[in-house]
Amino acid sequence: MNVIETSGLGKRYGRTWALRECTLAIPAGHVTALIGPNGAGKTTLLTLTVGLAAPTAGGVTVLGGRPPGSPAALDGIAFVAQDTPLYKNLSAADMLHLTRNLSRRFDQPFAETRLAELGIPLKRKAGQLSGGQQAQLALTLALARRPRLLLLDEPVAMLDPVARHDFMDSVLAAVKGEGEMSVLLSSHVLTELERVADYLILLSRGQVRLIGAVGDLLATHHRASLEELALTYLRDNPREVAK
Repeated sequence: MNVIETSGLGKRYGRTWALRECTLAIPAGHVTALIGPNGAGKTTLLTLTVGLAAPTAGGVTVLGGRPPGSPAALDGIAFVAQDTPLYKNLSAADMLHLTRNLSRRFDQPFAETRLAELGIPLKRKAGQLSGGQQAQLALTLALARRPRLLLLDEPVAMLDPVARHDFMDSVLAAVKGEGEMSVLLSSHVLTELERVADYLILLSRGQVRLIGAVGDLLATHHRASLEELALTYLRDNPREVAK
């Protein structure tokens, strides 16, 4: 089963194509790194996948053929948007309560136990938590919904190296714990992605440039790391970046 499948997918804002002729398939069971320069179309692909925007062209399905935004799709997807948006004036306990009431499935004991293990007080307001704690709270809310597909948009962009490392460890532990959960993770921090990702999508100027298993791509392009692969590819194909 493919957790995400697109065909000729495109999204235009005014005269500008944020994503264009995007055709891809992501098999279930992978932690997929979604990488590319600023403006490559990463966030656009994620918002189309979760159903927060409608395509201008082409189509996208999730979880084996479900339309994005449909009840069946939403029930199986959790999305942590960029900058880990939380209601800053609500406590962690209030955020759990709100998310539980908005979700058909929510594992309250898991969420409370996870926050306790992370040292995040339930009574503390989200806005009073550190950046790393806010990211972990957002991840906890997503994981407690027991999703089949977890979408993360630049979740570690504003975190310090220690918090980034801890967050990625949490993602990897969640994948191993759940067993059947797939992850699509957009990030510029390639060194952290390399520890957790086994599948890769490289976007540039709104189009897919590379896609496949990380090990296969590194071997094919004779590169030792994701960062080296991405930088070398974009350097050696400047027209794809600049056109």
